[in-house]
Amino acid sequence: MESWIVETRGLKKYYQLGDHTVKALDGVDFCVREQEFVAIIGKSGSGKSTLLHMIGGLDVPTGGEVYVDGKNLGKMNKEQLAVFRRRKAGFVFQSYNLVPDLNVYENVVLPIELDGRRIDKPFVDEILDLLQLDGKREALPGTLSGGQQQRTAIARAIAAKPAIILADELTGNLDTATSHDVMGLLKIVAREFQQTIILITHDNDVAQMADRIVHIEDGLIVKERDTYAGK
Repeated sequence: MESWIVETRGLKKYYQLGDHTVKALDGVDFCVREQEFVAIIGKSGSGKSTLLHMIGGLDVPTGGEVYVDGKNLGKMNKEQLAVFRRRKAGFVFQSYNLVPDLNVYENVVLPIELDGRRIDKPFVDEILDLLQLDGKREALPGTLSGGQQQRTAIARAIAAKPAIILADELTGNLDTATSHDVMGLLKIVAREFQQTIILITHDNDVAQMADRIVHIEDGLIVKERDTYAGK
């Protein structure tokens, strides 16, 4: 039997807008293997970000179930979901969400410190080295390029040793060349540290760098295929 680190079953998210029901997700069955890199692609409003938010415990479904690392998110209360987000899900968004008054190293380890856990300094050093940030440890976010800021956000997500990395349009603010550099480094780091990545994008070129591409339209998965990227 196939072992999944992420699985959604009949996942639904409906919104009421006046007399109209918006079906952001309309019964999605979606699975991800451990250490797989999956890109979810679709137009604005297709439901891709809603799906990512459900998997990350950022939103509550109207119906269906979400399992991550063997745990049913629907069985968790608010406090348990908060712990899940801190320890099991690493988030990387289009806006880097770095603390401007903290340097690169401090930004990377901040979530671990807030969770009261011990920092694995050799692990963090290795991440910074692989993401070509070792020389920027003391730099403040305002002095970094967009690509360097996004790589810092990636380092922060991985440093917490989550079960999954959830990336929402992480190259949206970057030019094409920088996007490819960031994606290439993300793949290297994911393989080095056996990370599972789910990436939301509207960019076909970015999606091609994943192992599998899932197309979503009108709240439903309509097509998926392996890319065999890097295999």
